[in-house]
Amino acid sequence: MRLRALLDTDALGLRLLGGEDELDRTVRGVMTTDLRDPSRYLSGGELVLTGLAWRRDAGDSEPFVRILAQAGVAALAAGEAELGDIPDDLVLACARNRLPLFAVHESVAFATITEHVVRQVSGERAGDLAAVVDRHRRMMTSGPAGGGPDVVLDLLGSDLDLRAWVLSPTGRLIAGSKTTGPALPADVCAKLAAEHLAAARTGRRGPHRLTLGSTTYSLFPVRSSGRSSQGSRDVRETVLSDWLLAVEADAGDWPEERLDLLQGVTQLISVERDRRDAARTVRRRLAQEVLELVQTGAAPAEIAARLRVAAPVLLPGLGAAPHWQVVVARVEWDGADVEDGAVAQSLLEEILVDPLATGPEPSDRIAVAHTGDEAVALVPLPAVSAEHDGSEAGILADVLLESVRDPLAAGLDDDGRVTLGVSAAVHSAEGLRGALEEARHARRVAAARPGRVCAAGHQELASHVLLLPFVPDDVRRAFTARLLDPLRDYDRRHRAELIPTLEAFLDCDGSWTRCATRLHLHVNTLRYRVGRIEQLTSRDLSRLEDKLDFFLALRMS
Repeated sequence: MRLRALLDTDALGLRLLGGEDELDRTVRGVMTTDLRDPSRYLSGGELVLTGLAWRRDAGDSEPFVRILAQAGVAALAAGEAELGDIPDDLVLACARNRLPLFAVHESVAFATITEHVVRQVSGERAGDLAAVVDRHRRMMTSGPAGGGPDVVLDLLGSDLDLRAWVLSPTGRLIAGSKTTGPALPADVCAKLAAEHLAAARTGRRGPHRLTLGSTTYSLFPVRSSGRSSQGSRDVRETVLSDWLLAVEADAGDWPEERLDLLQGVTQLISVERDRRDAARTVRRRLAQEVLELVQTGAAPAEIAARLRVAAPVLLPGLGAAPHWQVVVARVEWDGADVEDGAVAQSLLEEILVDPLATGPEPSDRIAVAHTGDEAVALVPLPAVSAEHDGSEAGILADVLLESVRDPLAAGLDDDGRVTLGVSAAVHSAEGLRGALEEARHARRVAAARPGRVCAAGHQELASHVLLLPFVPDDVRRAFTARLLDPLRDYDRRHRAELIPTLEAFLDCDGSWTRCATRLHLHVNTLRYRVGRIEQLTSRDLSRLEDKLDFFLALRMS
C-alpha cells in the first residue's frame, strides 16, 4: 500500500507534517518502537510508530531519524499523546533526511493503525502471490521445461521481496533466488533441514517455523507429486528424501489464502523435481543391470561393456571411462512395514552430491540400484579425481558422514537408523566386485557402532578399528573395567588425571619428553603418574603388550 492511502483514511487520524513529495512510497509493514536505535529490527519499507519516549532533548531527533532513513523505512508517525505538538526539531530532522512525518492524534491507538496496515499489506501480497503463481504456471506451459526451482524463487524475490531457498533433507542448497542475496550458510541450511525432518516425524502440521538469531524461517515440505499420488502409507517412506522450501518470514500470522498460495509454490517446485526424478529412471536401470552382472559373477568383459554404456550417461562428454566407487546404504526402521531398499535408494540419490555443489545437476552423475533392504550406488569419478591415488579420490566416509549426520538423525527420530559403507576407487570392471564387497563390509563395520547415522570407509578395513566393533559387549566391559576402573576411581578421589596422562603417553609413543611437553608437566611429575598407573593396574608401560592392552581398552571405553 502507498503512504497516500494512509493519509486518506480518516479513521487513522494521521496529519502530514512533512514529506508530501514522498507519499507514493510503498508501505511493506509496520513497527512500534521507542528505542533510541531500532535498526536491528528494521528491514525497510516499514511505517514506524513512536510515542517519542526516546527523546530527551532536541539533539536526540537527528540521530534517531538518520537511523530510520538509512534503514529504508517508508515513514515515521509520532504520537501526540506524550508531548502534545510534535517538536520542531523532529520535523526539521525528517525534512533533512527526506523522511515523511505524520502526527497521530492522541485519540487514535497505535494498535488501530497497526491492524489497518497489516490487513492491507497482507491482502495486497496475497493478490501479488497469486499473480506470481499464475505467471510461473504460464511459463511452465509455454515451453518444454519450467526453468527449474530458481525461476519461481526469482519471482518470489523480485515481486514479493520474499527470500526463499529449496533445500535437500540434509540441508544441501538446491536452489535460491538470484535476488535473495548471499546464499544461506551451510550450518543454517543443516539446522533448517533438521527442524523440518523432526517436525515431519512428529506429524506436526506445517509450515514449521524456526528462529535462528533474529531471523525466523518458515518451512514448507516439497513432496513429489508422483509419490504423493500413490498415497504413501507411512511418512518414513519419503521423509529422508523430500525437499523443503525455506522462506525467510514468519508464516504464523499469515491468512489461510496466503498459506494456500505458498502451497501452490511448493507444487510448482515438486513438478520440477518430478521431471528430474523421471530422468533418473535410465540411471537406475543402468545401475541395476551392472549390479546384477557383478552379483551373478558375469565376465569382466560383459561388465565393462555395461560400464561403457553408463559412463556417457552419467558424465556426458567424458573421453575415457572413469574410475568408480561403490557406496552401500541401509535404512532400518523399528517395526515398520516400509520398503527399506527403496528408501535407501532415494536417500543415496540425495546425499551423494558434493556438499559445496548447488542445484540438482550433480546428482545426475550417480546411478543407484536397490536390492532387498540395501541400496547400492555406482559413483563415477571424473578424470581429475582418477589421477590421484585411489585412497584419496572421490567420496570419503568421514566427510560424507559429517555432511548428513545431524539432519538425518532428526528425521530418524528414535526408531530409525542409517548405515553407510564406502569402497575405494577401482580402475576397471575387474575391481568392481571387490569394491562392492568392500563397501558392504564397511557398512557392517558402521552398523556395529552406536548412533543413528554411521559410516565407514575402506581405509578402516585394514585397521584394528575393524575388529573392535565385533567384540561382544560383555567382553568389552570386563576388559576395560579391569584396566581402567582402578584409574578412574583414583582420579575421582584424588583428581590425579591418570586417564588423560595415559592417553597422552600412548599418543606420544611412550616419549617422556614429548608427553611432558604436551601436558605442561615436569618429566619427574610424569614419571610419578605413570608409576602410579603401573602400580594400580599391575602393568608395565615399557612392555609393548601392556601398551597395546591399554590402547585397546581406551578405544573400547
